[in-house]
Amino acid sequence: MTGCLLPFLPIRRTDPGTRMTARTASSPSGSATGSRTREIDHPYFSKFAPLIFVLIWSSGFIGAKYGLPYAGPFIYLALRMSAACLLMVGLALITKGAWPKTWAEAGRYSVSGLLLHVAYLGGVFYAISEGMSAGLSALVVGLQPILVAIFAQRTVGESVTRRQWLGLLLGFAGVAVVVIERMRSNGGFHGSTSLAADIAIVIALFGTTAGTIYQKKFGANMPLASGTAIQYGTTAVVMFVLALLFESLEIDWTSRFVAALAWQVLVISLLAVTLLMLLIKQHSVSRLSSYLYLVPPLTAIQAFFFFDEKITVSMIFGMAVVAAGVVLVVRTPATRTAR
Repeated sequence: MTGCLLPFLPIRRTDPGTRMTARTASSPSGSATGSRTREIDHPYFSKFAPLIFVLIWSSGFIGAKYGLPYAGPFIYLALRMSAACLLMVGLALITKGAWPKTWAEAGRYSVSGLLLHVAYLGGVFYAISEGMSAGLSALVVGLQPILVAIFAQRTVGESVTRRQWLGLLLGFAGVAVVVIERMRSNGGFHGSTSLAADIAIVIALFGTTAGTIYQKKFGANMPLASGTAIQYGTTAVVMFVLALLFESLEIDWTSRFVAALAWQVLVISLLAVTLLMLLIKQHSVSRLSSYLYLVPPLTAIQAFFFFDEKITVSMIFGMAVVAAGVVLVVRTPATRTAR
């Protein structure tokens, strides 16, 4: 799913000029780092980037539904990550971005890639390909914000208030309403067809949880372009190996598959994941993860337009509950805005 070890929960609204002067002065990298900090500390970025991220991220499930009938999940992801890796390497070279200085540093970025992409994406794609409904898989991985909040307290020292715990639980309850009602109303209320799918979705859940926290704790200084390229490259290699072991490698290169693959590469892997890396750096992981509760409702809305799936009154109620839960987590109390 880069960060700083300092807790960000909640974000304090200090004077922009004072904040920027202090951060730039303390930065070991000088003006370059100061420019990057100004870029991600812009108030509009803090307000709107999480919403843009979840809107784009939710479209990934639509892209998966379009593309998976024409290729196996592992070869599909291998192609996606290979193309995204090449584009990120090109971006790093064009912008003359920094590269890891040691093999250990590059290794940490690879571990993030294994958790965020191999475990999470591989698990979700494989579970769906094995018969698990997209709704059920979304419900299982919807537990991620709660798990992140639990483990973040122990690993990166983030505190979660009672109000935010209430928001996390409320958000998951809303997700459950949306997902279950969507499955019921669209005739897809069934579980997985194999034990392998169940295992895969659990791996996805713990992979994205561990990956988010690991990236927060060990990816503070990750160069965005080159670091993400390493993550994608590592993922591509592993996915190709899994495809060789478990799939026939057959791909039906229809226009629909090409369009789905292009969307996954350009919009999800480049734009959405870049936003994710910047947001992990700026926000607490529990605060950021709460936004992921918005993904199932947004996916349901997109499925209404793309696949003519139904949206019921119960789903609208669930969406409202999700929104309320997210607001409880991310809202900054007035008593904490100045300190």
